[in-house]
Amino acid sequence: MSLKERILQDIRNAGPISVAHFMALALHDPRDGYYATRTSIAEDFITAPELSQMFGELIGAWSAHEWRALGAPAPFHLIELGPGTGALLRDLLRATRKDDAFRDAAQITLIEPSPALRQTQSTTLRDAESIRHAARLEDIPEGPSLIIANEVVDCFPVRQFVRDRGQWRERLVGAHPENESDLAFALSPDPLPNDAIIPAALRASPDGAVAEIAPGLDAFIDSIAARLLTHPGRALIIDYGDSDETGGDTLQAVRAHQKMDPLAAPGECDLTARVDFAALRRSAERAGLVVHGPEPQGAWLKALGLDHRTQALAQANPAKSDSLAAQHARLTAPEQMGSLFKVLCLSSPASPTPAGF
Repeated sequence: MSLKERILQDIRNAGPISVAHFMALALHDPRDGYYATRTSIAEDFITAPELSQMFGELIGAWSAHEWRALGAPAPFHLIELGPGTGALLRDLLRATRKDDAFRDAAQITLIEPSPALRQTQSTTLRDAESIRHAARLEDIPEGPSLIIANEVVDCFPVRQFVRDRGQWRERLVGAHPENESDLAFALSPDPLPNDAIIPAALRASPDGAVAEIAPGLDAFIDSIAARLLTHPGRALIIDYGDSDETGGDTLQAVRAHQKMDPLAAPGECDLTARVDFAALRRSAERAGLVVHGPEPQGAWLKALGLDHRTQALAQANPAKSDSLAAQHARLTAPEQMGSLFKVLCLSSPASPTPAGF
């Protein structure tokens, strides 16, 4: 029985499910979920580390700089959440290969629950020493930490709420009314008893407006705060999303670099929603963390020296100059990743301002 058939069976037995529940099953079902079954994600979408080695190299230089800004604690935990293929860490390590103090102090852990992706990461990083895997951030011993999360939060399941006849109703996933072998969106028959869950800026929206809430966001921030409030550290979060709460249906599915119906083939495509950076910032500040950003990715990378790095690589490899220029544009141009993607840094109290902010 396929994942879609199992979801439909559950719906027939217990009724429609939330969009967040659907996303969690589609992405993380242990047997048929997207991330449980993929050894690579590049066949469906390209992240910045796969696009250009310069992305991971600059994050490597940033990490070494911030480690020293925090007092060069030794040892310290270098943690990547959702490492994908391992390309970012591979390039980070290349950029810091001559920094013996940083490399000797770093205890590297990849947070990856998927056995298939763990194998891919181990292959990508086969030349690196002493890299461990963990399923959760809480599984890593406490201590000073640098945490990197690139395109992680956009995969957090979201609940969706729709303004309907002056009230908010939850969008649900149920069986299609005309074809019970397909899934379809529907609205809860009962409106929310109050609108406290809806962001204040959206509560008076007109009919048809959509609000998205990521239920796991606060727990994610709390797990980071538990580390950074007791030991010096920073968490660098890079993702696509909005700085202000504008609302809207941002759920999307991608397979083979093409957008598709999010309900058509659960487990066979990646599902994401734009990150609400305003909510992320509020949650971090409530937890007692110092927040810098969000900054547009393009401006942040340029502040770290992307222009200079591109020129240096082009001079060393003239045949690749056009390719490097295209990579630079893809990472920084406003109409590509430069503005849509944002960079946020969460820090321990009393930490100096991080580079690029």
